[in-house]
Amino acid sequence: MELDEVLQSVGPRLRALRQERGFTLAQLGKSTGISVSTLSRLESGGRKPTLELLLLLARAYQVQLDELIDAPVTGDPRVHMRPIKRHGMTYIPLSRRAGGLQAYKQIIPPRYPGYEPEQQVHEGYEWLYVLSGRLRLLLGRHDTTLLPGEAAEFDTRTPHAFTNPGDEPSEVLALFGPQGERMHVRARPARRQD
Repeated sequence: MELDEVLQSVGPRLRALRQERGFTLAQLGKSTGISVSTLSRLESGGRKPTLELLLLLARAYQVQLDELIDAPVTGDPRVHMRPIKRHGMTYIPLSRRAGGLQAYKQIIPPRYPGYEPEQQVHEGYEWLYVLSGRLRLLLGRHDTTLLPGEAAEFDTRTPHAFTNPGDEPSEVLALFGPQGERMHVRARPARRQD
């Protein structure tokens, strides 16, 4: 992407972010110290953004600077976790490989009493580790509750569902192999051969 294209895309991105957060230009101006007219011209493309203005806006929106300008990927090895909300749960990707094993942190809200999730089947293999809270795992005819520090693994072609039976959100580390890839777990280091 050419520099001019990057700079032209900043204005609409700034407007969308402001509207998504529910800020008016006046509110944003007050929190950043940038005049309303400057903010308006930035959003409409009438003014090119400077680093100083972008830094103030990134701080106000609590986002990284590269999110404001949609910077191209530079080989940064860090995983930038952008949460995904699905079926009332929050999934935070911890890996960015397109295929193969995927890692997620899942935040599962408490469900109302009597909630019974519908078991699903799909290709793959899953490994779950409870970080906090409780996780009710329905796996075929089995119904078990996992506590912090406990793990489960299963072929996702087996009917399965999970829910949070507690009063507080549950946090779960999940590894998923979409083509049935399995995790290799070692209980202890291998013995050394001398």
